Amino acid sequence: MRTLLFLDIDGTLIPFGGRTPYATYTGPALPDHPLLDRLDPALGPGLLSLGCEMAWATTWGEDANTVVAPWLGLPRLPVVDWPERADETFRPVGVHWKTEPLLARAAGRPFVWLDDEITDADRAWVAARHTAPALLRRVDHRVGLTPADLAGLRERLRETGLHRAL
Repeated sequence: MRTLLFLDIDGTLIPFGGRTPYATYTGPALPDHPLLDRLDPALGPGLLSLGCEMAWATTWGEDANTVVAPWLGLPRLPVVDWPERADETFRPVGVHWKTEPLLARAAGRPFVWLDDEITDADRAWVAARHTAPALLRRVDHRVGLTPADLAGLRERLRETGLHRAL
């Protein structure tokens, strides 16, 4: 069973900081999106090379498959369904609203989560409740995920033993 890789989009794949736009997309027509040209198309092959089973962990929903996946050259990916309203009563301050649904989706499997809003509280919450290896990688929202980040992630997968689950 391969390691799961949960992917956020805003701030993670599409940086919020200023960047020179990437070359325009040349594939089939896509819906217009004002930030899409900030998305590095080279990230797609880099993500695929990790060998993980990927899923969108974003509020984009199915738009991730119709807009972002083609830009990156990714196949259609499963989309994590978020609860209508996150239950705030059982979540300590600092734990992201995505954390518990991602743990449920992982269902005891090893996973990696790439997001720009991960905190130490999320890491502690996961460590206390998830018995399989988990790597929560915070991405700098100003620059987004970079090829250097992917190289570091590949190395970290080896260090933590998550590569064996691939």
